Amino acid sequence: MEQFFKFWFFLAIFSLQVFCSEALQEAKSPGDIIIGGLFPIHESVDDNGLCNRYFFISLNVARLAQSLMMVHAIEEINQSGELGNITLGYHIVDSCGDITTALRNTLPFMKINDREQHFTPPVMAVIGDYYSEISVAVTRQLNLEKIPEISYGSTSGLLSDKTRFPSFLRTVPEDDHQAKAVIEILKDHNWNWVGIVATDGEYGRYAVERLRHHAERHDICFAYIKFLPEFLVDNNLKDSINEAVKSITENTNVSVIVSFTKPNHMMYIFDNVLKHHGGRNKVWIASDTWSQSVNCLDTTRWNLKDVGTIFGITLKSGNTSRFEQFLRNLDNRPDLYENNSFLSDFLNGTVSGSNTSLDTKITQLINMIYPYAVFSIELAVKAIAETVKDLCINQECDIATLQPEKVHVLKTAKFYLDGKKYSFDKNCNLNSGYDIVLWRYNSPNTLDMNYEVGHYHIEQGSMTFIRSEISNLYHQTKTTFSFQNCIKKRIDYLEWDDVYHIVLLAFAALGVLLTLVVAVIFLARWNTPVVRSSVGPIAILLLLSLLSTFGSVVFFGGQPKDWQCQTRQVLFGLSFTLSVSCILVRSFRIIMAFEFDPVTQGILEKLYKPYLIIPLCMAGQVLICTVWLAYRPPVFQQDSKSFVKLLLLKCHENLLPAFGAMLAYIGFLAIICFILAFKGRKLPECYNESKFITFSMLIYIITWIIFGPVYVNVTGKYNSAIEMAVILISAYSVLFCLFFTKCYIILFKAEENTVNVFRNTVRNFSMGRDRDLDKNYPSGIQNSALSMESLSSPEPLHPVAKRRESINSVAKPFFQSPVLDKQPPLLQDEAQ
Repeated sequence: MEQFFKFWFFLAIFSLQVFCSEALQEAKSPGDIIIGGLFPIHESVDDNGLCNRYFFISLNVARLAQSLMMVHAIEEINQSGELGNITLGYHIVDSCGDITTALRNTLPFMKINDREQHFTPPVMAVIGDYYSEISVAVTRQLNLEKIPEISYGSTSGLLSDKTRFPSFLRTVPEDDHQAKAVIEILKDHNWNWVGIVATDGEYGRYAVERLRHHAERHDICFAYIKFLPEFLVDNNLKDSINEAVKSITENTNVSVIVSFTKPNHMMYIFDNVLKHHGGRNKVWIASDTWSQSVNCLDTTRWNLKDVGTIFGITLKSGNTSRFEQFLRNLDNRPDLYENNSFLSDFLNGTVSGSNTSLDTKITQLINMIYPYAVFSIELAVKAIAETVKDLCINQECDIATLQPEKVHVLKTAKFYLDGKKYSFDKNCNLNSGYDIVLWRYNSPNTLDMNYEVGHYHIEQGSMTFIRSEISNLYHQTKTTFSFQNCIKKRIDYLEWDDVYHIVLLAFAALGVLLTLVVAVIFLARWNTPVVRSSVGPIAILLLLSLLSTFGSVVFFGGQPKDWQCQTRQVLFGLSFTLSVSCILVRSFRIIMAFEFDPVTQGILEKLYKPYLIIPLCMAGQVLICTVWLAYRPPVFQQDSKSFVKLLLLKCHENLLPAFGAMLAYIGFLAIICFILAFKGRKLPECYNESKFITFSMLIYIITWIIFGPVYVNVTGKYNSAIEMAVILISAYSVLFCLFFTKCYIILFKAEENTVNVFRNTVRNFSMGRDRDLDKNYPSGIQNSALSMESLSSPEPLHPVAKRRESINSVAKPFFQSPVLDKQPPLLQDEAQ
């Protein structure tokens, strides 16, 4: 299927070549291994989709120089002998700054790789293109034959997606880092009211999206965002330029403009915007695409004082001295430009139509050296050379059968430049960092665009300025604006006087009051069976945990702070975990008390360690909360996205898995309580706590299951109110179900709060269970076995009688407290 697709793909491209037939300009040199090159040497195409190579305006001398950087780097590798007898060759073509032309001109790289042609070495890798839009298309084409593409300038973050672009690498960082560098410049000067101009393509759109993402964290607002057509032949270019110029000149209160455009776009913008007084004396922050392009400003018409201040972000620079010497020796190397139609046209003057001397042309090339390009292109060649060394020097290989897919190991290659080691990261990027330059005059008519004033360090995410000149630039007043239309936002949060907040706080206060009342009642009736059957000390501990749970609700309202965001969740998590742990102990004790099988009861008694069970249960939640607070604790956050006119102040949980784990842990304990209590739902009426535990845990589980999707999907200040309500429901369910019925008996049914009543209830329950058990035995067994007198018979006891013998200890667990020495008399037989 793949071969079938390739056939039709190549056929379509071939047809396109025939239709648009022109002599392909190229630069070639033989070698055992060929490296392809793709450079936008001409920056536009004509109406037929062909390079405007006969017009000087379309020739980009800087890009021509960059293609020669690749030639120079390859020659240095060959001359060094580090590859032994293996030589590197090259085949360089022109992308003309156009996607269709780039695809057509790189097709020979793939035809050369046809498995049926062995007379020419295959192209093992391609260096280029500079523009992200072209690299996106070309790398997809090259990947059909697993040919890696290493760009020296395509910085769009889209290309970091290795599932979509597995064959793409680059020796520059992606634009998310450049956006962060821009934000650092704006922050340093307190510029928060800025305009944006960008190209309408992968590069510009991605850069603006990342700028918006990082700007909102620092109260930086975009007054306007203008996109320009990606290519100069677009019919809408003039109108888009005029719209951008109008925004720049009419927004007189916007003094700072960030531009992610191409050099020719900026040339048109400056030529138009500087005609207006309102367009002058601005601060421009130039992206790497034009930060060192001298063609952007026509110095015969305008000077830098008209423009204002230009900061430029450039990629890390390399040593240019060796390459400069290479260019100066071009007049002694006719072999270079004889096989290089780009260089030949330029040096012979056919492009410009002038008869200027060779020295002038070489000087022009030297003046167009971008130091970052020397660094990035040389790194790309070094990476390929190191891979060839690993494949064919450090181990044996057959160069004649070596195919591009083998070269993919360069993703893990480690290579050196000027004594420093480099390698690609997991996304095949090389994060070398940025230099910040400030445009200034070298002479009255010569601009210096290499004057470094700062550095941006990617690993630390920090900016370092090194020149004092930038401190003299003016500052803007800092205000908070919306990011949609720059209207001041109203700050919003769950305020103390909000009616819903007041109602919730009233219920929390009532919960605290009722909990204290219950505690007083229990302490006043400490020695009664109702309190003892509730395991008195555990009941008091449970009441304390409910006090803490009700108290945690207070931290969910008001203007949030970091400490408040962290306290509220941790306090609730720990306090309600303690509540459920106490309920778990009580559920365990109920089951143990009414388990009549001696073996099972013995095992349960060994496991029943209430003051060990509770700390163990708490330890799990303490671990979750500790990891949460130590790794990524909840933080205060300003949300400017959710509402157009509101700036929402809220707590951000920051690590939702930890928040979920905290709730899930409580839910896990609640489910265990529910299961244990459900097993004891048919116990005596005076021990009907199991039914209420079952009911309270069911309420808890249902409310928090509902809470999950509601909490995630609701935005706004009432998001906290939802959690407050759920916490109150959970706490009230425990308070009402486990304590109010007991308080009712203590206060209004004192005649039922006696040992005799409890004994009779247990006896009746046991007798009922015995009658059910009798039905399972043969009819020959006499009913006299059910008589209480049989308990004193020396004869072997009937199984039912054995059960009745355990009646004496049924109530013991409920009347006995681990911290009290005294206990009520055990249930005795009537005969005694």
